Amino acid sequence: MNKGVLYNRVWIPAAAALAACLAGCSKLDVLDPKGSVGLAEKSLIGTATFTMLIVVVPVILMTLWFAWHYRASNRRATYAPKWAHSTAIEVVIWTVPSIIILCLGVLTWKTTHELDPYKPIESAVKPINVEVVALDWKWLFIYPDLGIASVNQLAFPVGTPVNFRITSDSVMNSFFIPRLGSQIYAMAGMQTQLHLVADEAGDYAGVSANFSGKGFSDMKFRALATNPEQFNAWVQQVKASSGRLDMNEYNSVAQPSEKEPVRYFSSVDPKLFHNIIAKYNNGHVLDLQNANCGTKG
Repeated sequence: MNKGVLYNRVWIPAAAALAACLAGCSKLDVLDPKGSVGLAEKSLIGTATFTMLIVVVPVILMTLWFAWHYRASNRRATYAPKWAHSTAIEVVIWTVPSIIILCLGVLTWKTTHELDPYKPIESAVKPINVEVVALDWKWLFIYPDLGIASVNQLAFPVGTPVNFRITSDSVMNSFFIPRLGSQIYAMAGMQTQLHLVADEAGDYAGVSANFSGKGFSDMKFRALATNPEQFNAWVQQVKASSGRLDMNEYNSVAQPSEKEPVRYFSSVDPKLFHNIIAKYNNGHVLDLQNANCGTKG
């Protein structure tokens, strides 16, 4: 096979495949964060990956080189059938990985505390509180300070920290807005917390990151990061709706359904979120952090 044929048959398809891969990667929301938490997590992913490649890449290259250099037809390679030990090799293969593991350990310890989802985001802007309930197969968002609620749509101003309290009134689920970072589990009878902030305005995808039944693939919502004026307009739009979310209406909303459209509720029972959790615990609310359950993602 001449060089021209090799180029056309091998390198062009390989380059096209690489380009397609890179184009696909550009659409991965986790790698295109729009909030400080997401940016920190992207940096952590990059640092950890680069550190591990320090071992992986040389091992792959050396494997290929050894297979080529010590092939049976290469008479110039040293033939040492009784070779069994090299102090230099032992030092390299133990020292380098040990240093990398130590660095990753320090990095993990540091970022685990810095990116703790229970840790409030420091900001001069007053945060917004949102109570999140995972249902079959939809998301309910309650704004306790505003007295409103919505289904499958979450809105908040850009640059404003959002304090989430999260639970489930069904099977275990996982709340995740990839471009803002951090996912955390939602469990019936328990409460988790998450603190996020959006640095750029946008319409971001929110998903369920834990399989929860046949409607799981359509258990999605939109997270709207807007300027304060647009957020206030959204609040007024919700308050203008005719929906009233008391316990009776909630029982109807909580019935299993798929591809649920966005719904608004202009008033909410102030004890609704507490009652959803407490009905599983004889009137008590269990916080997963205090219960020492490892559910942070």
